[in-house]
Amino acid sequence: MANASDTGASALGDVGSASVDANLILDFLAYLELERGLSRNTLDAYHADLAQLREFLATRGVSVLAARHGDLAAFLATLASGSEERPPVAATTLQRKVACLRSFYRHLRREELLTHDPTADLRGPRRTQRLPAVLRREEVAALLAQPRGAEPLALRDRALLEVMYACGLRASEAIALELQDIDLEEGMLRARGKGSKERLIPVGRHAVRALRAWVAHGRPAVLGAAASAGAAMQRGGVASAGKGARKGGVASAGKGARKDGVASSLGPVQSTLFLNHRGRPLTRQGLYKIVQGHARRAGLQERMSPHTLRHSFATHLLAGGCDLRSLQEMLGHADLATTQVYTHLSAESLKEVYFSAHPRASR
Repeated sequence: MANASDTGASALGDVGSASVDANLILDFLAYLELERGLSRNTLDAYHADLAQLREFLATRGVSVLAARHGDLAAFLATLASGSEERPPVAATTLQRKVACLRSFYRHLRREELLTHDPTADLRGPRRTQRLPAVLRREEVAALLAQPRGAEPLALRDRALLEVMYACGLRASEAIALELQDIDLEEGMLRARGKGSKERLIPVGRHAVRALRAWVAHGRPAVLGAAASAGAAMQRGGVASAGKGARKGGVASAGKGARKDGVASSLGPVQSTLFLNHRGRPLTRQGLYKIVQGHARRAGLQERMSPHTLRHSFATHLLAGGCDLRSLQEMLGHADLATTQVYTHLSAESLKEVYFSAHPRASR
């Protein structure tokens, strides 16, 4: 039987090992952010994956550095089969986790913390070729026609949808746009993609017209309304502070005014292109709600996400004769193979046109 001192030493060892594992993960994430320039979304996903791995290994009494191929394979098998608490993860999620583990353990080898890579023979599920959902041109037109009127938020929504379709932007790229990223005279836009890579994309005339209306009329109106709301808060804060000043002096009033003033309400003037109704930068969740709301009104809610516009942009360009290399550049794909999925979509649309139009081709 182990005595108390043995149990205490073991517990301290477990705590020490957990601390080392946590630090190794943080070091790896810092490397990905500072040297590889990966996006915040990717970093968050990798952080969650590695925290999940560390938790699993702890149940087996194994540290990150002591893990072997069998430990990692068991981790993936557990995720694939699921449990009472967690459903099985999708094949695409498993593929990402395998990529994360490989990158992590290669990093540990580069840092000379390991002599053998336990992920060398690790295999994820077979990648299935699932074609992305794409809207027909008339469906895109119906969606883009949904934001109606000249209200500031209608101008914003119209500009947002037009530019996402015109330039094939990811959701994260659209909400990261700043005023200086658009040149409406030249009809060009600068997008910041994965890994903070920048690219220039032409902007069509409909999107340019929608952006002009938003920048000239909608955006200033949103900022003006937010400033008015901030001023009202300031007046309320000063009045409240006045009561406080009678009780606790002028210093108390100053604090109240600063807390409720316009500067703290709005902060510095935003350079972000797309804003919410409070004058703050639009978030991914806000963008998703905008797209879903207009898709529902257009009868497309079952087929739409913000990324659907990007897929539709790529497919329609290919169908119109755009070459793969140019499309790769506009989409910001590092690998041409990623862009080639859209050739399958174009082939499917050609078949649909052929079988519906050719007099002797009906199936």
